[in-house]
Amino acid sequence: MTTGAQVLARMLDLYEVTHIFAVPAVLRRTMAELEFLTDIKRIRPHGEKPAAYMADGFARVSGKPGLCMAQVIGAQNLAAGLRDAHLAHSPVIAFTGGRDPNNKYRKVYQEVDDLPSFDTVTKFNATVDKVERIPDMVRQAFRVAVSGSPGPVHLQFAGNEGQIDLGEADMDVIVDDLFKAVPPFRPAGDASAIQAAVRALETAERPVIVAGGGVRHSRAGAEVVALAEALAIPVATSLNGKDTIAASHPMSVGVVGSYSRSSANSVVAAADLVLFIGTETGGMTTHFWQVPEVGRRAMQIDIDPEALGRNYPLEVAIQADAKTTLAAMIDLADPSTASRRASWISDAQSRVAAWRTEFEPLLTSDQAPIRPERLASELSSLVPDDGVFVVDTGHAGMWMGGMYDVRAGQTYIRSAGHLGWAFPASLGAKCAAPDRPVVCFTGDSGFLYHIGDIETAVRSKINTVTVVNNNSSGNQSKRGFDRAYGGEQTDQAGELWKFTELNFAKIAEDMGAIGIRVERPGDFGPALERALEMDRPVIIDTVTDIDALAPLAVTS
Repeated sequence: MTTGAQVLARMLDLYEVTHIFAVPAVLRRTMAELEFLTDIKRIRPHGEKPAAYMADGFARVSGKPGLCMAQVIGAQNLAAGLRDAHLAHSPVIAFTGGRDPNNKYRKVYQEVDDLPSFDTVTKFNATVDKVERIPDMVRQAFRVAVSGSPGPVHLQFAGNEGQIDLGEADMDVIVDDLFKAVPPFRPAGDASAIQAAVRALETAERPVIVAGGGVRHSRAGAEVVALAEALAIPVATSLNGKDTIAASHPMSVGVVGSYSRSSANSVVAAADLVLFIGTETGGMTTHFWQVPEVGRRAMQIDIDPEALGRNYPLEVAIQADAKTTLAAMIDLADPSTASRRASWISDAQSRVAAWRTEFEPLLTSDQAPIRPERLASELSSLVPDDGVFVVDTGHAGMWMGGMYDVRAGQTYIRSAGHLGWAFPASLGAKCAAPDRPVVCFTGDSGFLYHIGDIETAVRSKINTVTVVNNNSSGNQSKRGFDRAYGGEQTDQAGELWKFTELNFAKIAEDMGAIGIRVERPGDFGPALERALEMDRPVIIDTVTDIDALAPLAVTS
């Protein structure tokens, strides 16, 4: 006989879990057994949502499931935190406490049926009502999280704190090594479809590749680049696929869609054939199905059959692993056909050059308050080659999606839509990659969501660098309120998006981190270089122009 806590702790260890992000009190005895039986680190953040975001950042950087936990009263907060992982197809496993079957419907303290809250943000959502079910349910959680198109799963353990782990039973500690990381399987596509896709690319005059987050899950970036080089095809990426190709590569045209670089949108709009790889062709990546327009010749490679043809009629559809499929395409490709696209590559490169010429004055601006474009340029130059760059949504996502130049070897992850995600996600990313520099970029609006986790970073010695784009506002909302007020806002309207002026460097220092205040653009580079050398969490409070608005997407 053994306890559920002992079995659970041993299983997590054998699944090579290294960190758990949890808000007490949940699975208390398991937490103790983790200390006794394993080297797994237990990170205690200041809220269930940041716990989920930390697990998400961990999962996206490591490729392994990130684990988060909460007691029953915090379960719905944890579910809310899983929404970003769900949107980004990140393999996060959530454990919560739940109602004891023996006491349901009797108004037990804090009793709410939380299970339905997880239905829409998980691939698998189930209860563990008997201790002897712990082994098979945990195996199922890992199996589902990493298989196919990855995503979050949730297990609710009976008892408000999951006290079922105190129970005893005859249980075998068995884990499936295959499901420790993404991807466990690499299904090959139909050979005739692969051949048809290659022939279509070879004969097209203006083909383009759009690479999405599925390319990272498949670790297929090198294959995307190799195919592009072999056949002379420009590469645009989604925000989730931004680190597929270095910005300096001659085939790279930038991020396409809504939070984009105009060169990417113009190239994709002008293409006569679009190959989507590992992207759901959602509204953000296509700027609401305008780039490319529906009806353009299109092909798609995706491991999820439901993604194929969802938004664009397809000439060729390949349900398969991206890396395996691209390797087969490279073997079939005839590089001699690349010459027919020389003028197309020249055209694409001229569009990239035109974008840079247009924005060069802002990318190098000495204006104070600082222009965010200048921050993007500085970060492009100074984030190390092996760096992990973590970016928030909203204006942060627009500035960095369009203007940050990712380099080969870097990892770029971004919020899939939830403001405030980036800072806690960067802490999880650092736990996944402790020997790599991790730099977070967020605005003051996003940073304020989970500012309390500066203390978490200090206490847990998670030494990230966080750059705060501090314009004392959520000024992405300005355009919307301009429209709402008929073109010109009232002073009171500003109360809806303007904030109190704060010095985040001082706040960081008070919480035990290193705080650096930057008010002039020439001081930012030295501040970042200094921050990267520190052995403590660093907050760089950067004062920027409240009137600086990110450029809107183009459709041609």
